[in-house]
Amino acid sequence: MRHYFSAVERLLAFRYMRARRAEGFISVIAWFSLAGITLGVATLIVVMSVMNGFRAELVGRILGLNGHVSVYSKVAGGIVDYDDLALKIAEMPNVVAVTPQIEGQAMATQNTVSLGAVVRGLRWSDLAVRKPLWDSLDEAEITGFREKNGVLIGHAMAFKLGVKTGDSVTLTTAKGKPTAFGTLPTRRNFPIVGIFDVGMYEYDSSFVFMPLALASDFFGYDGRVSALEIYAAAPENITLLRNLIGESLTDNLSAFDWIERNRGFLNALRVERNVMFLILTLIILVAAFNIISSMIMLVRSKNADIAVLRAMGASSGSIMRVFLMTGASIGVVGTTAGTVLGLVFCWNIDSIKQFIEGLSGAELFAAEIYFLSNLPAKTDPQDIFMVISMALGLSFFASLYPAWRASRVAPAEALRYE
Repeated sequence: MRHYFSAVERLLAFRYMRARRAEGFISVIAWFSLAGITLGVATLIVVMSVMNGFRAELVGRILGLNGHVSVYSKVAGGIVDYDDLALKIAEMPNVVAVTPQIEGQAMATQNTVSLGAVVRGLRWSDLAVRKPLWDSLDEAEITGFREKNGVLIGHAMAFKLGVKTGDSVTLTTAKGKPTAFGTLPTRRNFPIVGIFDVGMYEYDSSFVFMPLALASDFFGYDGRVSALEIYAAAPENITLLRNLIGESLTDNLSAFDWIERNRGFLNALRVERNVMFLILTLIILVAAFNIISSMIMLVRSKNADIAVLRAMGASSGSIMRVFLMTGASIGVVGTTAGTVLGLVFCWNIDSIKQFIEGLSGAELFAAEIYFLSNLPAKTDPQDIFMVISMALGLSFFASLYPAWRASRVAPAEALRYE
């Protein structure tokens, strides 16, 4: 390696990077190439990190509020004798908790405002398993849920209804008791004992939690439940546990894991991430073509220098290495600057978002559109390494052809018109 990239070659490459006034146009193209690679790398890192953070945050909240495996009844009426089944499943490996749950649709009404709501009934002790929900409640709200037979509603729903803790909300469900005139809707008032904020707009705006016994009476389940929610120690490897649970169920019950329930959503996130990567890669590709253009023009302007160097004994390989370093250095500097810029942006993304919103006066990422109340960013070392490798590789290959042309310059032809 001693003969490659010698001090003289590095010095020549550095001097050729500093274009003189006569070569100003070449310098402009080189600067555009540098800016393109910097912006391309930075944008790729930011977008990939935001996509990773969005997926991790959303999946984490989904897993925190819903069971990793759910057992449902195939027939109407819910699951009978669920306690025995819950004890049986709880003894299986990798199972952390089994929680019975009643779920139904209702209309929440207060102050002449009506909203559609998803009502979930569960035991107060099972709140702790749903960590995002548990963390958003204080001790008084948990005590109220346990002792006062009240309901918990999301902060977005509370804002729309104009209610607070201590007020009441009217819930109406189509699942009523049969009468001589048909089934009449059930309509009841419930005290609001707590308001939660889990950071997911879908839950904060439409979910209502009530004690299991209260939900059983409200929806007419009479000691039955609509589902069993199973929480696992390793939700990433849930298929084996789902199959194990499925084998232990009777024919009128079925099990679904969280991946099956959210497959369409997860696939959409994966496709969007890949498409964004391909689109933003084009920025770096365009910058690489700019490197080719600027290097070819630099070689043409340095024909006389190349001829003199060849006449002084420089080999074609040495000339090729000089111009290869000149072109590749644009990629190295641009990639380094882009990586630093992208990481700084990711680490301060919330502050930057608030600053831009303060200047523009508009909300950039509305929670009702993007599901989350904040903008997460999770930097993955593998993604950053892939972006850096791709940018450096494109810059290197973009420099090969101009460097090869420089090494093929004939000294006699170049000096003939000097």
